[in-house]
Amino acid sequence: MQMFGFNKRKGFKQIYDEELLKSINLLKRDWNQAQQTQMAVADVDDQIIAQTELAKQKYEFMYRQIRKRNLKNNWIQSNVYDH
Repeated sequence: MQMFGFNKRKGFKQIYDEELLKSINLLKRDWNQAQQTQMAVADVDDQIIAQTELAKQKYEFMYRQIRKRNLKNNWIQSNVYDH
């Protein structure tokens, strides 16, 4: 039986972990898109640089959270993020 979107077979932790993994995929895509935009624009201004940095910081935050939870992601390879 499902109540409030929770399946009894899946615990809250598992659902939360799946959402974290979905989120990091979206954040990685956003960061890549921001980097590509920054490289494609001939006259890069402070706003474009700030948007790229913000996308990077969001991704790094989520990456640290996922590492703390010891989660594995099937969509993004572990070597994608270089320190």
